This record gives sequence, structure tokens and C-alpha cells, in this order.
Amino acid sequence: MEYDVAVIGGGPGGYVAAIRAAQLGAKTVLIEEGDLGGTCLNRGCVPTKALLDSAAKWRDLKNCAEFGLSAGGISYDFSAVMRRKQKVVNQLRAGIASLVKSNGIQLLKGRARLAGDKKIKISTATGLEEVTAANIIIATGSKPAKPPIPGSELPGVVDSDGLLHMEKMPASVVIVGGGVVGLEFAVFLQSFGCQVTVVELLSSILPGVDRDIVNRLGASLKKQGIKLLISAKVKEFRPNGSGVEILLEDAREEQVLAAEKVLMATGRIPVLEDLGLAEAGVTFGKKGIEVDRRMQTNISGIYAVGDVTGRLQLAHAASGAGMVAAENACGKEAVMDFDNIPACIFTAPEVACVGLTEQQAVEAGLPVAVSRMNFAGNCKAVSLGETEGFVKMVVHKDNGVVLGLHIMGPHASDLIMEGTVAVVHKLTAGELAHTIHPHPTLSEAVMECAHGVFGNPIHQVKIGKR
Repeated sequence: MEYDVAVIGGGPGGYVAAIRAAQLGAKTVLIEEGDLGGTCLNRGCVPTKALLDSAAKWRDLKNCAEFGLSAGGISYDFSAVMRRKQKVVNQLRAGIASLVKSNGIQLLKGRARLAGDKKIKISTATGLEEVTAANIIIATGSKPAKPPIPGSELPGVVDSDGLLHMEKMPASVVIVGGGVVGLEFAVFLQSFGCQVTVVELLSSILPGVDRDIVNRLGASLKKQGIKLLISAKVKEFRPNGSGVEILLEDAREEQVLAAEKVLMATGRIPVLEDLGLAEAGVTFGKKGIEVDRRMQTNISGIYAVGDVTGRLQLAHAASGAGMVAAENACGKEAVMDFDNIPACIFTAPEVACVGLTEQQAVEAGLPVAVSRMNFAGNCKAVSLGETEGFVKMVVHKDNGVVLGLHIMGPHASDLIMEGTVAVVHKLTAGELAHTIHPHPTLSEAVMECAHGVFGNPIHQVKIGKR
């Protein structure tokens, strides 16, 4: 069968690319070995957020007295929490299947391999099929990295995929890795009473995130009862009854931890195996498939998007790249902007950021002005009972253009979009400050932070500004 566009992988990069290609009139086939939605929907963004939403409602129940409410005999059913998570996944997966079908996309279930001359061989449940496509978009995603730590094969040592299918809440978990995945699971587990220790090899959790945000979040997580061990190296896992013993080494000494479970949250690596890349002449390395800003590989007509490229491991970045690749495959001209993509971390409180951190702006030699606005001075945050955190704006001191926005606080993941628009379109702090925001809303914190570039915001007694 011949197609205009063949997409390998049905995750947020792949299925979006397929839909966009079909919208542009291309005869399109989508090849997926597993479930539609990829890692994000089935083993990543969506199920973890469903669990975190359950955890947030549980925390609300426990703290309802603050709002003049009382609830007696509250409890949770962990199996019901997990069932709801799966219900959310199933509903959204069915929605993607409907989108694929309604756009006239041919869906093939099987494992694809490039066969040269724009041919793809597909191993299906019934045998081997072959398709030909003028353009091919590779979107095979990523999988959890597995560092070579002795004892990693023990049954109590799991990755994020394994933890998403646990049947009961463990009493204790050691999380290896203080990045986004590790910290989100830490918040979920601790909310339901699990004793959580996060072990990070580097000198800070969330490397790459603005230091002010990291410092405040670290203090908040510790206050919640999550133990953070930084600059600590895991040397070995050992069996310990029904649990795991973890041997650590830091700059001072060795120590031993014990936990019922260990979560390996040490990053993800691109899925490149058995794709036929070398035979097709596609350039790739350990970090992923090399692409240009059009998401095209070194081979004309072959594109790659999402985690498999080794660029930003974000579902929305994959979707954006998928649209760019599809448009170029269909004869249009589109380029991908990897510099101004927002990132969200669904801890409690949430963290979101876009653009340059203060440290990055300074290192780039830019004249920098910084403003901060605490949520404690925002009436909506006070009414929500969620005043922890702040908004930080990084601005070019000479022209006032917003270089970055960094938020820790309630609904940070929703608020960051205003900063994204500002950074992408080079708006100034003055333009944000003098755009009247509705009251009472959390968005006012962004407006007042912008005012803070020129002087103190109205609703903050004192603000650090330099």
C-alpha cells in the first residue's frame, strides 16, 4: 500500500502528526505497536496527573477544617484510586482512536522498521506487511533509563511504569532521581502516608530550573515530610526481607537506607532499537535521531519528532514538532521553536517556567532586572488557602522585554501561558503590567510581578529587586 505520509508511533508526537497530515489532504497511515497515546497517555503525563489529582483531593479532605468544614471517618481506597486513573486513561485513549478514525487515517497495529527506499516493514499479529510512503515521520518516543546499579533487577526496584501498576500503597519508598518524575511521585506517595526519601546524584533537585524556585520548593517538600538527599550516589541495592536495602555514598560517608520499594526515576532514553535507522542512512546517536528545525533528518522525506530526537522530553513539545513535521511533509514551510516551550511540574505546590532563568540570562551577558511577587499577597490564593510560592519575572533591563517567567504556587501550570505569550512575542513587563487583569484571580500575581520591575507591587510590603 502506498501513502503520502507514514507515521511510526502513536504518542503525542505521532498521532498529532498523523492528524495534521490528514487535515492537509495527505493519505496517511499511523503505525503503533502498543496503545494509542504513547508514554504520555498510558504511562506518563496523564496517569500521574490523575493520581496527583486524587492526592490533592485527599489533602483537601484532611485540611477541610481550615474552611469551616468537618468530615468524620474519612478514608481512601487505593484500588479505587488506581481504577479511576485507568478510567481516565481509557477514556482519553478512546478519544484519540476516534480522532484518528474520523480523519480517515489508516491505523496499523505492529512494530515498524525502515526498509529503505521509503519502504516500511511492519510485524503484525498476523504476519509481515509492507507499506511505502513518500514521507515518513518517526515518533517512537522514549523509555525509562536503567543505570547499571548492582541489584537493579530485584523485584522491589521498579521504574515509573511499574509504580503506576502497584496494587497497594507501600509504607516506604526511596526514589532515585530528583527530577520531574521523581518529585511528582514523591508528592503523590507522601500525600497518602508513604515515607518518601528522594536521592539525587547532582547538587540540586530539578537541574535547569531557576534556583529561587528550586530552593523554595525544596523547603516546601521537606516541610511536607519528604526527605531530600542531594549529592548522593546509589552504589548498590540489596534484598532486605520483603523490601530493599539501598547503599549510598556522598562526600562525607556511606549510609544505608531501607524501603519497601525503590523507584528508579533516573531519566529516559530514546527508543531506537530495531528501527532500521542505519540501513536507511538516518543519522542518530545515543541521545537520539538528529533533526533540523524542520524536524527533518539527514534523509530527505524522513522526519523525527518527540523524545526519539533527544530534544525536550515534553508531550506538548512532541505535539508541536509533530505538526511542524507534518506540514513540511505536505509541502508547507514550518520550523520548530525549542527555545520558548513552557514546562510544568505537578508537585504541591506546582512549578511552571518558560524562557531564561535568571542564571541563564546573566551567563548570556544580558543586563537583567528581576521581580518577585508572593502569592501571600494575592487575595485569590488566600481564599484558596494556597499562599505558598511566588511569581518571578526575568526582564531585559534596558528594553523591558520579558526573558523568562517562573512560578511556584497554585495553578502555576495554567498561569505560565501568559508568560509564554510574553516570551514568544517579546512583550515588555510594562505591557503586562498595564494590561488590567481580572479580580480576584491568581493572574493578578503575574501583573503585579510585572509592576515590580518598575517598583514594588501594590499588594506586597517589600519585594527583592535588583
